[in-house]
Amino acid sequence: MRLKEVCGKVILDSRREKTIQAIVKTEKGVFTASSPSGKSKGRNEKPAFIKNVENDIETIRNFSEKISELNFGEFSDLSKMENMLRGKIGANTLFALETAVLKALASDRKEGLWQLINPRAKKIPFPAGNCIGGGLHSQLVRGLKPDFQEFLIMPKTNRFSDNVFLMRKAWKICGEELKVRRAEGKLNDENAFSTCLSNEEVLEIMQRVKEELEEQVGKEIYIGADIAASSFYTGLIYNYKNFKIKDKKRLNKKEQADYILDLVDKYNIDYIEDPLQEEDFLGFSYLRGKMVRARPTSIIVGDDLTVSSLDRFKKALNMKSINAIILKPNQTGSLLEIAEIVRLAKKYALKTVMSHRSGETFDNALADLSFAFQTDYIKTGITGKEREAKLRRLIEIEKNMG
Repeated sequence: MRLKEVCGKVILDSRREKTIQAIVKTEKGVFTASSPSGKSKGRNEKPAFIKNVENDIETIRNFSEKISELNFGEFSDLSKMENMLRGKIGANTLFALETAVLKALASDRKEGLWQLINPRAKKIPFPAGNCIGGGLHSQLVRGLKPDFQEFLIMPKTNRFSDNVFLMRKAWKICGEELKVRRAEGKLNDENAFSTCLSNEEVLEIMQRVKEELEEQVGKEIYIGADIAASSFYTGLIYNYKNFKIKDKKRLNKKEQADYILDLVDKYNIDYIEDPLQEEDFLGFSYLRGKMVRARPTSIIVGDDLTVSSLDRFKKALNMKSINAIILKPNQTGSLLEIAEIVRLAKKYALKTVMSHRSGETFDNALADLSFAFQTDYIKTGITGKEREAKLRRLIEIEKNMG
């Protein structure tokens, strides 16, 4: 397949901030893909754009003719475009462009996007939904908010559609509980509830919701937390601002790790993301070792630590820092790099989590990518049109799979 034209335009994400939509034209039609934008960004993420989104769009325009000369026949052919554009456009732009090309190629072959990448895919991922938020994604409520960034519900029934129903139910119960406590604020960047409650007060709510739903459906429900520890790490200590235990407001590295272990045990947390700051591979390794012995079902997930970078993931593998990794394609831009990370993760039995960003678009390709790469989980949020587009797409894939 050859392209007739390649271009881009500025659109707004769910936070009403600028991002890019890539557009490719073929003899069969026009195909578009857009990239989300993160607010809580790892220090080592690749830049979203070179200078700005407008500059990247101009670069695509300048390279349109050369890109159109390339022949695309399979997923691996993305390397031709990557070699041509490496260092000339940002990660957001490369991801949107690659996704638009894959959509065009899938249409040319009369396949779904996931089928083009992996026609043997069978397993639907489990969803992870953000019910209550804090950290950089949320505003203060009466001068307070949780230091942790996300409090997640993760239903594990056999059907994705049932899991989505349970996530929505959990989200509503959380909202009602916060309202009763007069502790609710506005919905945050990911349409999770803002609150003035502390981390542990929120975890108490999440634990009760988990137990209530498990009793109703007779299926396992996980809860998780994205600590996003780099957001309150000062360079020497973890400085908690909404913490009601006086002697633990300022924790050193070991105290932080031990505190996380206490929370995991106390609240039966199965998923812990970024519990330590983003350069502390050794600290992650210490925590993972302790976790494996204390609660072997729980996973330590790298996001800011690994930023969807193959090099940083290899370092985390070598140091045994994590047993799960977040995949955010717009952190690196290259879907080939994402595919290689997934291959290595599966080889070494690490869990994989495909993830949205706080500034999302209506593009639902993330659902196809999660299914194609056979990730264990997908984080999309629970409500909001941009989040629901991904959930609906996976429900559609599940129905088509029978």
